[in-house]
Amino acid sequence: MIKKKKNMLVMLLPIAFTFCIPQMSYAQGPSVKTEETAQDVTINKRYANEIKALAKRPAVKTALQSVIDLETETRQDHITLTEIPAPPFKEEARARKYAQMLETAGLDSVWIDEVGNVIGRRKGKTGKRTVALEAHLDTVFPEGTDVGVKHKGDTLYAPGVGDDTRGLAVVLTIVKAMEKAGIATDADILFIGTVGEEGLGDLRGVKQLFSEKGPKIDSYIAVEGGGVNRVTNRGLGSHRYRITFKGPGGHSSGAFGLVNPHNALGRAIHYFVINADKFTKEGIRTTYNVGVTGGGTSVNSIPFESWMEVDMRSESPERVEGIDKLLQAAIQRALQEENQMKRKGPNLEVEVKLIGDRPAGKNDSSTALVQRAMAASKYLHTEPKLGVGSTNSNIPFSKGIPAVTIGAGGKAGGAHSLNEWWLQDEEARPAIQKALLLLLAEAGVSK
Repeated sequence: MIKKKKNMLVMLLPIAFTFCIPQMSYAQGPSVKTEETAQDVTINKRYANEIKALAKRPAVKTALQSVIDLETETRQDHITLTEIPAPPFKEEARARKYAQMLETAGLDSVWIDEVGNVIGRRKGKTGKRTVALEAHLDTVFPEGTDVGVKHKGDTLYAPGVGDDTRGLAVVLTIVKAMEKAGIATDADILFIGTVGEEGLGDLRGVKQLFSEKGPKIDSYIAVEGGGVNRVTNRGLGSHRYRITFKGPGGHSSGAFGLVNPHNALGRAIHYFVINADKFTKEGIRTTYNVGVTGGGTSVNSIPFESWMEVDMRSESPERVEGIDKLLQAAIQRALQEENQMKRKGPNLEVEVKLIGDRPAGKNDSSTALVQRAMAASKYLHTEPKLGVGSTNSNIPFSKGIPAVTIGAGGKAGGAHSLNEWWLQDEEARPAIQKALLLLLAEAGVSK
């Protein structure tokens, strides 16, 4: 039988037994970009008062004003970084430039780790804790995409201009604002540009950060998409697979009777969707999608392979595992039925490859970091909303480490399209100020 493993492990096998799909019923309860659900929140007065007191400190007031003074520079940094291509798995050019920009801004040390993350350290007075502020370097656009920024009035148009290049500019401006104000923190701060947040990158950058090879991180703040009020404290988990049925292939007439991979793929999709539809009608929201299919060479050829890519998501780990089992069962049933129908030749085989595994997780709304994020939003005159999303924060969420993803501000649209755009609106400035206040509250400002 199929043994499913992670880390891109490939499995090939014939099937020689009957397999029935179980009827499952569960009564259990990026991406910030598309799948958030908002919740009203209650802010503890302790954290509201903490943010108010912090904002009144002379050095912090100077830093908040610096965010305003740096607006023209922030915009230029935003454009500069947008125009450096950062395709999936090829973020090196943008990473080198971002490292240079962080170093010029005044960080104590800047380096690029073994997977390509840019990491800059600003030392704290004690260094007993480490707080990270991060945005991701990569975009979804393939190599060769024109990423030149076009100006239409005040609006910037370019692939990746909002997701997440604006976040990179926000992180950089916060470094500059802290340097201009001469703010010293108790904790060390890491300013980070990560690789592999999008698509098949599978969060490889942040997974590296929280591996044994990564730096110590006690608290994590990601900046990506959304407005000033958004506070993502729950991670939408997902499994993604590429499933390939393989046979000998042959002439449609002369080799008739051989196994046909397309037949098996069609059955697998049918059995999966029928049962997934029932599964997702109850319990915590769970989604599924057969997003890409392919295979075959001509109308008069039995294909030698047929493949699909499948995405399944939920903020409940149990629900992700539950719908995953339905997919695996559908694959096995389809394989078994096609092999039973063959009239000659070898059995059909299947390759099941896990191409994405984003763990679910969450921080409770009472967590200090979450409370501070909400309090900072409220201080800047916006009503905070808690939400769920698929972001880099999924990894610290899953490890029980305090984390949030907050908005980069501005008005944006067309994410993941060639017509992506970003406009500086009334939320652009407060979004940077919110990130600054949250970071300082979490890192502690030295007296």
